[in-house]
Formats: sequence, structure tokens, C-alpha cells
Amino acid sequence: MPASVSTSLTELSEDERLLQATVRQFAAEVVAPLVSSMDEAQKFAPGLFVKLAELGLMGIEIPEEFGGAGGSFFDAILAVEALSAVDASVGLVVDIQNTLCVNALLRWGTQAQKEKWLPAFAAGTLCSYALSESGSGSDAFALATRAVRTKSGYSLTGRKMWISNAPEAGVFLVFANLDPEAGYRGITAFLVDAGTPGLTVGRKEDKLGIRASSTCEVIFEDCEIPADHLFGEEGRGYKIAIEVLNEGRIGIGAQMLGLAQGAWNHAARYAQQRKQFGKAIASFQAVQFNLAEMATEIEAARLMVYNAARRKDAGLPFVTEAAMTKYFVSQVAERVASQCVEVFGGNGYVRDYPAEKYFRDAKIGKIYEGTSNMQLMTIAKQLLTDPVKI
Repeated sequence: MPASVSTSLTELSEDERLLQATVRQFAAEVVAPLVSSMDEAQKFAPGLFVKLAELGLMGIEIPEEFGGAGGSFFDAILAVEALSAVDASVGLVVDIQNTLCVNALLRWGTQAQKEKWLPAFAAGTLCSYALSESGSGSDAFALATRAVRTKSGYSLTGRKMWISNAPEAGVFLVFANLDPEAGYRGITAFLVDAGTPGLTVGRKEDKLGIRASSTCEVIFEDCEIPADHLFGEEGRGYKIAIEVLNEGRIGIGAQMLGLAQGAWNHAARYAQQRKQFGKAIASFQAVQFNLAEMATEIEAARLMVYNAARRKDAGLPFVTEAAMTKYFVSQVAERVASQCVEVFGGNGYVRDYPAEKYFRDAKIGKIYEGTSNMQLMTIAKQLLTDPVKI
């Protein structure tokens, strides 16, 4: 573990505290005024990605030689948490960019691919992760999208579903089966430029929550890509997807942690302002107990997120911890957001107040990047094959 990183889970180093404070200030001053309008319009405000990039948040782990911040995975987790406390949609952008795409490119990209895309990512170009299909959600490797070799490279044909930030993306990390007879061992990854002929961003989903973040179908029709856009080796796409998603689950944990903290902050402030029977409702024991229970669960969630991220940075096994984090923290976020609505009472049910948005945004935590049931399967498998952990 780097000397600058604290070995305590919640104790932050000086650099980590500065990063956290900086992102919190950015979220409060830049993001907060835009939350309601972005949610209503179902799109991000113009120029927001550039502002995120100027703060170094679009390439947190990208080495400085490529224009990035040269930070750690834990730094990315702190940023996602801080942003998500204000808007989970903005937190998701930074999460996908860093924990999925940047991590993948740093680990499996060729030098030429790194030189082309890492500076672009750091400058604000979005990368979209294209794995899911209508018939392959939890069964992530039942892919129908096909890749075939051509004289100059590869051709992709198929449809991807539920692809985050597809309309804004500059490049897609796409998974297709190059050898269907080999099953999951035929799955191969490719980098596909957004402007490539044959690639079309299709229908945008009208979602319950995280509405500023676009979720779309992406269509490939004889989409020709050059040979040097192969990402990793042929037939290694399944390994890339699995390992990247293990890291991404910690990122979703950070997003849900931030969301829960943000909901608690609003609930606590409102409870001190709202008066009934002549005094603030925060003076009633029932409300105090509610807030205390929420805060306790948030602290437990934070320990799990930070532990998984610290383990990843330290080069320790973290698959079980990542699955536990994704499973538990998504539950906490949903419970806390629901209790936040109840603290607000009738005002929590209307859009004039922030509580209902936190409630809507929280639900996705149990679904994407591996449903809760899939996390439980992973946890059980890992523990039963490694009795030392039990």
C-alpha cells in the first residue's frame, strides 16, 4: 500500500481529505443548482463534463503523463461518494469513467490505445461500457452480438441494451462473441469510436431514477472496426468484463453510500426546521431514533466501501468484499432514502423537496452491475470455496 494512503478505513490522508473537500465543494456549488433541471430534462447540463474534467475527475487514476490526476482507486471512490451525495447521476458518470473504462484501459489496453484514449478521457471524453443485452442481463455472457473477422479487422452486428451515457460517449467498450461455438470463451472486447459507420444510438429509456444519465439501446449493423481496435486478446473478453465489474461494484457501493449520506443530510436538516406541536420534530425521540438508525447503517456501509477499495489498492483479494459491498450498501441506500421521505412526511412525496429524488435514484443500486441475487451467489461461492473466510 502506498505510504500516502492511511491503513485505517475511515481515516483519510491529507491528500484524500483535500480531494474529498474539493469535490464536496464542487458538488455543492456547481452540481446542486442543476440537479432538479437535469432530472426533469433527463440530460446533463451543457459543459458539465468539461467542468468535471477540469477538476481532474474524469481521469482520476490516469497517469499524469497522459493528462490524468495520477490518483488511486480509493481517490475515485471518494469522488463518486461526494458527488452522489448531491446527485447520483453525476456520481455515476465519474464511476463508469473511472472504475470501469479507465481501469480497463490501464490494464488491458495497448500502448497505442492508451496514447489515443487516456488523454481524451482525462479531458472529458466519455467512455460507455456496452455489455448488457435484452437476453443477457444477469446471464451476462449469453451475448447475441456477434463479431466476425474481416480483411481489415472486425465487423460487429447486434444490439446492446441499458447502456449508460451512450448519446454522450466518444468511445464504446463493446463485448461481442467472436466464436459462438466456444460459448463464453469466444467473447471478445473491442473499442469502437462513437462515429463509426454502422453504430447507432437507439431509443432512450424513460427511467424511474438517475434520469439525467442517459440509458439507451446501442445498435451495431455491420459495424466495421480496424484490427487495432481489438481490446485485449481474442476470447479474453469474459475475463476483462468480470474483473472490471468486480471493481465497478465497489464504485456502485460508493454511489449508493453517497446517496444515503445525502438523503440523511437533508432529513436531518429538515427535522431541525420542521415544527409540529410547537417544536422541531428533531426533538421527538421517534425522529431521533430514526435518524440514529439511518446514520448507523450509513457508517457500516462506509466501512464496507472503504475496506473494499483499500484492499483493491493494496493488491489484496477483494471479490468477496466487492460483492458484499454492492449487496449491503444498495440495501442501506434504499432504506435510508425511504426513511428520508418519511421524515419529510407529505413534503417528501412531492418534487418541490429533494427526498423523492433520492428515493427514486436509490432503487437502481440493487439492479445494475449485478443484481442483489447475483451478489449473493458470488458471496456464497467465494466463501464456500475458501473456508478460511468463514
